[in-house]
Amino acid sequence: MAQWDALVDAALARLASRNLLRATRPIALAPPPAPAETFAGPGPWDRAAVEIQLDRATLHQWLAEGGEATGQEEEVDEKLILFSGNDYMGLSSHPAIRKAAVKAAQEYGMGPRGSALICGYTTYHKLVEESLAELKKKEDCLLCPTGFSANMAVMTALGSVSSLLSVGRKPAEGERIAVFSDALNHASIIDGIRLVERQQEVVAFVYKHCDMHHLDFLLLFSMDGDFAPLPELVKLRRKYGFLLVIDDAHGTLVCGKNGGGAPELFGCENDIDISVGTLSKAAGCQGGFIVCSNRWKRLIQSRGRSFIFSTALPVPVVASVHAALHVSKKERWRRSVIWRHVQYFASLTKLDLTSPIISIVVGSEEAALRAGRHMLRSGFHVTPIRPPTVPQNSCRLRITLSASHSLDDIKRLVDALSPWLPDKHDEQTYVMASKL
Repeated sequence: MAQWDALVDAALARLASRNLLRATRPIALAPPPAPAETFAGPGPWDRAAVEIQLDRATLHQWLAEGGEATGQEEEVDEKLILFSGNDYMGLSSHPAIRKAAVKAAQEYGMGPRGSALICGYTTYHKLVEESLAELKKKEDCLLCPTGFSANMAVMTALGSVSSLLSVGRKPAEGERIAVFSDALNHASIIDGIRLVERQQEVVAFVYKHCDMHHLDFLLLFSMDGDFAPLPELVKLRRKYGFLLVIDDAHGTLVCGKNGGGAPELFGCENDIDISVGTLSKAAGCQGGFIVCSNRWKRLIQSRGRSFIFSTALPVPVVASVHAALHVSKKERWRRSVIWRHVQYFASLTKLDLTSPIISIVVGSEEAALRAGRHMLRSGFHVTPIRPPTVPQNSCRLRITLSASHSLDDIKRLVDALSPWLPDKHDEQTYVMASKL
């Protein structure tokens, strides 16, 4: 990837010549205390991650959605089992995460309030960046307020390369960065690409979802989904020398022996140039991050507007992330439980699943709302996913499995889902999709 390194170095040199290179200056805080005790199995606190309650007004508003109101108030249990969250590891309620956040809040309140480049970056942030870089086997890391802002920052920094190297003018079409994006990429990636397209810094090509033949063709001629075909992407990267950027939001801490995500699972960590992730899913906390080389970090923190102009994460949140990474390393059984739950769900439904995210496509918006009401009456929080999140007539129930669920939770869920499961698993009638 010497060609890309040279391009980034040239862009950095251009920024330096204009005194526009930016760097964080950490405010020193006392080192965080050693993380609290970890455990060999689930504790009572784990249920807090999946047992929720709705107030009656919200409950009846949900039941009335779609125009099926009867005029009579239904007697429905307000206590529900949550099957629509992203807390795969069940860490949001872990005692170590709670104690870390409380301790930091008691000592520092929310910490310095400002952007990371002004005063919001502390030695806590630096420590978490170092931990994430080590987990992902990358040279450096940049913490962001959200996963959305992390993807936006990567895209705007990427687009800036062509502008910085076209001094005094807009880059010509042949000088713009060519971006190849999967058709079902997350909205944050799509919005980032649209932004730099409008700025005439990139030319975008969209390839069919996970279709490596289509991507190969485009390279040569230039809520639904599953694992990106990383081994095939790596082969194409070696063939064409493109920069490989992935969003591993759902894989981080869930996949791989050490929780390094999809690249660890597929054994291709060294072939990923930039990996974006979130701390609000399996880490059970809040925030986003970008792991990359030091040169890319310098460029992103100097040109990634969603990073530059956002307030840094509060210190108690960063402290909780630090604790979550420690617990994830020590309580590896949580990853095993997640995948056992996937296997159990598959055994009950005879469905071919690849991840703890399961989408059951039911069709129309009316059908999805009806299915959501049924699940609510059955005691489960399963949110119907509708346009504009998904295309018309592909509305679905999106189910997520967690280490905090019990086998009984999953068995009762499958029983409640039975009207929407394929009859004898005829996938021509119903489409099943699972994704990370």
